[in-house]
Amino acid sequence: SPQGRSKKKSRKHQRFMERRALLEQKGLLSPRGRLGSPSPEGLPKANGTTAPRCDKVPKPKRIVSAPLSPSASPDSIARHHSVLLSQGNGSSKKVRTSSLVLRPGKYVAIDCEMVGTGPQGRLSELARCSVVNYEGDVVYDKYVQPELPIVDYRTRWSGITKQHMKNAIPFKAAQAEILKILKDKIVVGHAIHNDFQALKYFHPKDRTRDTSQIPVLKKRAGLPVRANVSLKNLARHLLHKKIQVGCKGHSSVEDAQTAMELYRLVEVQWEKELAHSLPPRPPSPVTDPAADSSQYLDDQYWPTDLMASGL
Repeated sequence: SPQGRSKKKSRKHQRFMERRALLEQKGLLSPRGRLGSPSPEGLPKANGTTAPRCDKVPKPKRIVSAPLSPSASPDSIARHHSVLLSQGNGSSKKVRTSSLVLRPGKYVAIDCEMVGTGPQGRLSELARCSVVNYEGDVVYDKYVQPELPIVDYRTRWSGITKQHMKNAIPFKAAQAEILKILKDKIVVGHAIHNDFQALKYFHPKDRTRDTSQIPVLKKRAGLPVRANVSLKNLARHLLHKKIQVGCKGHSSVEDAQTAMELYRLVEVQWEKELAHSLPPRPPSPVTDPAADSSQYLDDQYWPTDLMASGL
């Protein structure tokens, strides 16, 4: 009869629900809300406590930061970096995230090779310049014709030969191209003042990262902090690689890439220290209560000639 079938169906449904509840209690089945009733916050355990729901796993929090504009000031870059680094426990994954915010287009490394010009070849002039990005990819690498005749190619160190000068571009043209790349960038290099001198250029100090001047690198290498350490020695101690070997001279691309590798090795600590060493910002005229615009209506702020013409 229909009534008997209904009872049979009811008992079957009851057994199904009991088995379902058992599987949910053992954690083999995720609980879900039933029609007409709110979703359960947890499941009862045998001891009467409530087990947390396991069907939803909370997503890890991501560091969200507004991207920096290309015209961001040096202090805002360093402070922004410091804020990011202060979040979290400093794990490598968190550091990677913070670096990604600042990395695109902001960091480059440079190395220049010079030849001798002037009396007895004692004057150093630019003959090759290489620039790499944060990842070590080459963004610029050209041979440059010095403004004065070359007296000494210094091939043993520079790697420059007479053959390289056949396709070299004039110094002024190279200078314009290179400075366009360096503009608004944080520039990494080793004894980088020599490179800037060859380019006849001065880069802002707060946007310069000289790997020969980082105490953190020297400490990590187990070398005296005040010692003048070569790029070659730092690479051998910290990166476990050999550079500037043989008698064919240095490779400016390899040296720039090595400088960037060394910078990245201590980037977190160095940028954090730089951020703390920055001078305090001057108070904003908008937020400074002492800078009330109404005070500029006083006579003392009006030009003398304007005061006289108004009388």
